[in-house]
Amino acid sequence: MMSGRFFAPGADRRIAITIFVLLAVAAIVPLLNLAVSPTSAFYVPSYIVALTGKYLCYALLALSLDLVWGYCGILSLGHGAFFALGGYAMGMYLMRQIGSRGVYGNPILPDFMVFLNYKELPWFWTGFDHFWFAGLMVLAVPGLLAFIFGWFAFRSRVTGVYLSIITQAMTYALLLAFFRNDMGFGGNNGLTDFKDILGFNVQADATRSALFAASAIMLALAVFITWAIVGSKYGKLLMAVRDAESRTRFLGWRAENVKLFAFTVSAVMAGIAGALYVPQVGIINPGEFEPSNSIEVVIWAAVGGRGTIVGPIIGALLVNAGKSWFTGVLPEFWLFALGGLFVAVTLLLPKGIIGMWDSWRGNARALRAASLAEEAGTEVGIASATSKPARSPARNPGEWSWSDPEPQAAE
Repeated sequence: MMSGRFFAPGADRRIAITIFVLLAVAAIVPLLNLAVSPTSAFYVPSYIVALTGKYLCYALLALSLDLVWGYCGILSLGHGAFFALGGYAMGMYLMRQIGSRGVYGNPILPDFMVFLNYKELPWFWTGFDHFWFAGLMVLAVPGLLAFIFGWFAFRSRVTGVYLSIITQAMTYALLLAFFRNDMGFGGNNGLTDFKDILGFNVQADATRSALFAASAIMLALAVFITWAIVGSKYGKLLMAVRDAESRTRFLGWRAENVKLFAFTVSAVMAGIAGALYVPQVGIINPGEFEPSNSIEVVIWAAVGGRGTIVGPIIGALLVNAGKSWFTGVLPEFWLFALGGLFVAVTLLLPKGIIGMWDSWRGNARALRAASLAEEAGTEVGIASATSKPARSPARNPGEWSWSDPEPQAAE
C-alpha cells in the first residue's frame, strides 16, 4: 500500500520531513496566536498568520506548476488563470454570504450588481450560497478548463515555447473578459467586502488561524499526492514523456493522455490554492489573471528547484518573503530585483536551491568515499610491506607446487 511504501526504509525522507513540518506548523502557529498572551515572546501576531497563510497558498500554486513543468516538461505560463478561477469560485460564495449587510441592503444581489442595475441574479451565480457547491466549483472549473485546453493542445502536438505562449494567451484573454462589467464578476473592482465563511467572521483571529491551518494541511496533502503520482508507474511514464516524448510514442504510449492527466490535476491544485487565498486576503479581482503573476510562479519553482517537490515550496516562501521585505524598503526596484533573481538563478543555480544542495551533498559523499578508500588502500599497502612471507607447508622432496617455477624439460 502507498502508506507502507511511504514509511518503508529508503522512502524519501525529505518528503516525510516536509509533511511533518507542515502539519506541525498547522497546529502550533494557531495555538501561539490564540492561546498565548500578546505580551509573550512566543506570541504570533494575527497579521503574520494571515501573511504566512497567503505564502502557503502561493507554495501550493508553485507545487502545482512543478508537477507539469518539473516532471512532464510542460512550461505553463497560465497557471495564474487556474488560481484566479478557484479564487473567484470561493469569492462568489463569500459574496452570497453578505446578504442584506451590504451597502445597498439587497438580500440577493451583491452590491456591485445593484450599482450596475442588475434586475436579477445571473444564472451562473445559482448555487453559490452553499459552501459544498462552491467547493465543487473550485475543483470543477479550473479542472474543466485545463481538460478542454489540454485536449486540443496536446492532441495537436503543440509543445515547447509554442505551448507556453498559448497558455499565456489564455490567461490574458480571461483577464480581458473578467475586466468587463457585463461579465457579472465585479469588473475591475472584483469581489470584496467579505463578511462570513461557514458562519464565522472572516476577520476574526480564530477564523484566520483556521484558514492558515487549512492551507498548511492542504499543502501537506498536495505534497503527498504529488509524491505518490511521481513515485508510481505513471510517474515514470510522465518523466519518460518529458525526456523523450517521441521515443515514448514509439513504444506505444499515448503521450497526450499522460500530459492531459497531469495538466488537469495540476489545475485543480492551483484552483484549491486560489480558493484558500481569497478569504485570507479579502479580495479577488482580474489582476490575478495578469500574465506577470504566472511568470512569478515559474520563478518560484526555478529558485527552489523544479522537479524536486520540496523545491518550489521553498522557492515560493523565500521569494515572497523577500518580496514583502523589498517592497517595503525599495518598492520601485522590486521588479528589477525579481528579474535579476531569475537571471542569476538561470546562470548560477540552474537546478535551484534543492538541486545545488543535492549536488553539494553528492560531491561531499564522493570525496568522503574516495578519502576512505585511499586510507584503506594505504593501510593495506603498509600491512603487506611489513608482514613476513608465509611459509609453505612441508612437502616431500621432488614434489612440485603451484608456487614453484614451472618445471622445464631437460635438454
